[in-house]
Amino acid sequence: MTTTLRPTGPLQRQPDGGRARAYDICDNGRPVGAVALATVPGAAWAGTVRELRIDDAERRRGRGTVAALAAEEVLRGWECTEVRIAVPSSATAAGRLASALGYTERSRNLAKRLTGEPPALPPGTVGRPMTEGEFEHWSRHQGEGYARSWVAHGLTLGQARAKMEADRAALLPDGAATPGVHLETLEHEGVSVGTLWLGRREVLPGEPGLYVYDVEVAGARRGEGHGRSLMLLAERCASAAGTRLIGLHVFADNTPALGLYTALGYRTTAVNSAKRLL
Repeated sequence: MTTTLRPTGPLQRQPDGGRARAYDICDNGRPVGAVALATVPGAAWAGTVRELRIDDAERRRGRGTVAALAAEEVLRGWECTEVRIAVPSSATAAGRLASALGYTERSRNLAKRLTGEPPALPPGTVGRPMTEGEFEHWSRHQGEGYARSWVAHGLTLGQARAKMEADRAALLPDGAATPGVHLETLEHEGVSVGTLWLGRREVLPGEPGLYVYDVEVAGARRGEGHGRSLMLLAERCASAAGTRLIGLHVFADNTPALGLYTALGYRTTAVNSAKRLL
């Protein structure tokens, strides 16, 4: 058996230096599956496997393993130093393969379907839109914290800042006036205790909803239950926006947050893993 990748179209180049290309997975020249590769927008040093599929009749013959290793070689040729994958929670075989190939879980995507009436906030707690001054302070603080979180998970400071700038440009192109964005301040007994950033996006395949991009309790007010109140506020915002689906991303080592989301009814939809390309 000789398993190889054969391009199905020309190499696509992006203005930021990124690349993308689709391939057939071939066994002695015969297509048995497909793989799609790309670099991460704004971070051409990181590659991602967008799709890796082996035809049903061709599975359990090691072709997925060979194709995954061949995909890594392509990304090395693109000068990528890291490869990222997102495995649906239902794809247990793909998860086992990723683990066997040395991928390490970095984070998870979670989602929740909302039912019934919007939840009430605790007594004395209210949510309101950020003021202009609050947004300016939050924007600087959130950007710095976002970059630090990625440094803590393996990126260099330069890579983390580039990711932060690319993500901010994509998600908040018009700042607080970006359509579909909710930027909220949580108050308890008249004092600001936390912030929330929500935006519209595809949460599940083909299903749009509201996505929690950032949630933070003020440092001095942590441990008082305001994180739960912020997540209830997120559900209220989703209901007000006319959607019954809400999603979020959490780093795998943030066990307190993961425990809170699980207790509130969120379920894992995908596991995000990464591997250094040496």
